[in-house]
Amino acid sequence: MWSRLYWLAVGGPLAAGLLVMGADPTPLQDLRNGLFDLYQRAAPRAYDPDLPVRVVDVDDASLARVGQWPWPRTTVAELTQKLTSLGAAAVAFDMVFSEPDRLDPAAVVKLLPAEARAPAEAALAGRDSSDRQFATTLAATPSVLGAILTHGKGAAYPEKWGMASAGDDPRAFVPRFSGAVAPLPELAAAAQGIGALNWLPDRDQVVRRVPILLGLDGKLVPSLSAEALRVAQGASTYVVRASNASGDQAFGTRSGITAVKIGALDVPTDASGEVRVRFTPTDPRRFLSAADVLDGQVAPAELEGRILLVGSSAPGLMDTRATPLDAAVPGVEVQAQLIEHIVAGARLVRPDWARGAEIVLTGLLGLLLALALPRVSAPVAGALGLVVVAALGAGAWLAFTRFDLLLDPMGPGAAVLAIYGMGVLALYRDEQRQKKWVRSVFGRFVSPKVVERLAENPERLVLGGETREITILFCDLRDFTSLSETMDAQALTRFMNAYLTPMTEVVLAHGGTIDKYIGDAIMAFWNAPVDDAAHARNAALCALAMSARLEALNAEWLRAAEAEGRPWHPVRCGIGLATGPCCVGNLGSAQRLEYSCLGDDVNLASRIEGATKSMRVDILVSEATREAAGDLAFLEADLLMLKGKSKASQLYLLAGPADFSRSDDFSRLEERHGALMAAYGAGRFGEAAALAEALAASAPPRLSRFYGLYAERCRGAADPAAAPAASG
Repeated sequence: MWSRLYWLAVGGPLAAGLLVMGADPTPLQDLRNGLFDLYQRAAPRAYDPDLPVRVVDVDDASLARVGQWPWPRTTVAELTQKLTSLGAAAVAFDMVFSEPDRLDPAAVVKLLPAEARAPAEAALAGRDSSDRQFATTLAATPSVLGAILTHGKGAAYPEKWGMASAGDDPRAFVPRFSGAVAPLPELAAAAQGIGALNWLPDRDQVVRRVPILLGLDGKLVPSLSAEALRVAQGASTYVVRASNASGDQAFGTRSGITAVKIGALDVPTDASGEVRVRFTPTDPRRFLSAADVLDGQVAPAELEGRILLVGSSAPGLMDTRATPLDAAVPGVEVQAQLIEHIVAGARLVRPDWARGAEIVLTGLLGLLLALALPRVSAPVAGALGLVVVAALGAGAWLAFTRFDLLLDPMGPGAAVLAIYGMGVLALYRDEQRQKKWVRSVFGRFVSPKVVERLAENPERLVLGGETREITILFCDLRDFTSLSETMDAQALTRFMNAYLTPMTEVVLAHGGTIDKYIGDAIMAFWNAPVDDAAHARNAALCALAMSARLEALNAEWLRAAEAEGRPWHPVRCGIGLATGPCCVGNLGSAQRLEYSCLGDDVNLASRIEGATKSMRVDILVSEATREAAGDLAFLEADLLMLKGKSKASQLYLLAGPADFSRSDDFSRLEERHGALMAAYGAGRFGEAAALAEALAASAPPRLSRFYGLYAERCRGAADPAAAPAASG
């Protein structure tokens, strides 16, 4: 149980699991991201149209009505003016205006032939360029322009914000870049904010985190969404909180950025200044067509007081991203969802303590399982392991749905399953060796099914005699002597095998132990050697199943006889059941032992089986069996003096299973049966005869011969010598 091999078997996967979780390789990160994506798909954030964010979409309809992109800067300026006049809190462009307007009239004139160029230039003299007009509009607008950070050299990146920090220097933790593709200096100078459009997808190109801050040439620069929030609130400075700030308990460790304050909004971030977004499924209510805005077809309430992100969903412009919920969404929608996430106060955090807690939990669970495995059976340990795995999954799901925490149950769960598997394999040889001993020693005494149960639970073995309550079944064929006289030895052997094999299968299927075969008779019992709390009920159900199986066998034998052109008479059996205390154990001599039972109720069951012939029924049970069998359908049979008994025994017919006992048919049968017994007991034989004849015609076929017997008794009541025998 506690061998070195066992500890190596369970310690190996535990150590391997802890090492892998500590190293956190990229494939494990990918699996974890996939799991967290499943969380979001199962319980996404619901879209709230009242949040102050909209996307002004340069969609396909806008391109069809206004023209292909890029639009003239004058058109963009007109769009900006309309948004501002309708009360936009901020207008942020998810695009980079890094080159002069190619559609500016002055630029177009230069493409004209020389003879036509001079008059056109004269006509345009004194006119502001499209970029100058756009810059003028930006200066009068709470506007934010986009830029892209690169790892090369780039244009100047004007700062429109202040930056303060507390704790460790946040520049050490953010993604760093050395250059930028920035807006034209004229436009950058006019705008109130400039935000980076960079997105940092994972290896599978899915955007799960969006940066709030990035590093550019030793400085911190905000993202487009952060700048849109700052400008919309009229704030001037970002306050960055990092590890070891006042009030933080980092104990000197440089764990990274913890939050960024943007105006009145305190935005929790991960260590690198990114926000893991709680996404919603894409929703058309988030989008307003740019063409509709230009045409004045958008309700002012959709624009007033909102942050308006100008971007494009047109597939031809190739600005699409994948999120945990959608395979392709416009890039501007990612920015919009981040702003919604922040404004709504949503949180989705993979806490910095999570990995350490998961490693510690893996170690504790692995050790507990390793200690428990040798003490319980493999199925119990497996069930325990599955419960633990399910609890880990449920706990992680609860942490996500209730506390917005992302915890990974896969590492601890995989370790638990691996330890279980290896531990079971290590214990398997000892367990099989023990089972082999049980089968070789005890298999001579009980049925194979019981041997298997004992092999699984050897602690239940009691090799000496013990007294316990059991239910005994005797089953015997009717007129077997006459039947055997019609067959030769080989035919009789084939018949007995064809009869005993299925009947034995029925007994074993109902949990019985075959005690012995006595010629054509079968003796079996329940509740030994293993416990069976419902032994009387199981034995009674077995008797019903044996009766039904014999009917099926008769049908098969009849078809075979007809095919061979020989006569066949139905085979009948009688089954007797009794319940009571008996001595059960290894009985016999020093040379031969059998696991069997002895007691008064064994004899009673045998006598009851004999009484089935005179009572013309297939199943009779004792009063104790009826009381213990519960909800099955029983009917009073008779009070008979059985052979070898000093007092009469009350016997009962087993009419059917529990569903029959609850049926209307049984209720009517029970009522009419009671009336018959009452009339017969009171000596009203004429009335009883009529009731018995009616029951013989309407009762289930298994009981009709019993009621025929009572009809004969009643008809012969006036002549006792003519009445059929009533004792067994």
